[in-house]
Amino acid sequence: MSTPVPEWLRAVASTEPTDPHRINPVLERRAPRGTVTRPAAVLVLFGGPREADPLAVGGLPEGADVLLTQRASTMRQHSGQVAFPGGAADPGDDGPIGTALREAQEETGLDPSGVQPLTVLPEIFIPPSGFDVTPVLGYWEQPTTVGIQDEGEVGRVARVPLRTLLDPDNRFQVRHPLGYQGPAFRADGMLVWGFTAGILAALFTVSGWEIPWNYEDVRDLDTALSEFGEGVEDSAVPR
Repeated sequence: MSTPVPEWLRAVASTEPTDPHRINPVLERRAPRGTVTRPAAVLVLFGGPREADPLAVGGLPEGADVLLTQRASTMRQHSGQVAFPGGAADPGDDGPIGTALREAQEETGLDPSGVQPLTVLPEIFIPPSGFDVTPVLGYWEQPTTVGIQDEGEVGRVARVPLRTLLDPDNRFQVRHPLGYQGPAFRADGMLVWGFTAGILAALFTVSGWEIPWNYEDVRDLDTALSEFGEGVEDSAVPR
């Protein structure tokens, strides 16, 4: 008998993410016909009590969070960028779920046996790297200890409260110097933007947890990053 999906996560697990305000280009990325791509997967891992909070918007319980990593500042590409745990598929992986769980274990030290896979979203193409990335949604009721496993790749591992991300004061758009514009979040001393913010924003639109925010607030990415001691990269299509 399969474990039921927590009530507060049912909409996220069963509804295709949307972009009602047409501000989320991440959802539109598909590999052009004939493009040779490389498979990859990321783990969008939610934690929190199984029981919903009847007094909260969408039933979102106190303590609900999502697992994020921040890439090491010494990396040549995407340094300092916030991301879901994940990476390229290996031949021995059992599909995208296997890839996402293996990569998350390697990056954060989580125990894959404690993760309940919820659903797999459509692949999203990342032009600079040529990856077709499959977001894998999961839930852990009893999170295991997580932390940096390789300081050369990961600078931080964080369980970020969903209520922090959903706070309208922490939400806006950013505009990249080379043309990219999309959702962004301020959370726990990090700027979440690009692919990661696009996935989160898309999930929030169908979650039932979302609080109205000013999606017309567009900020310069370089300026926003400077607040967190980071710099903008050359890529117009971030990971």
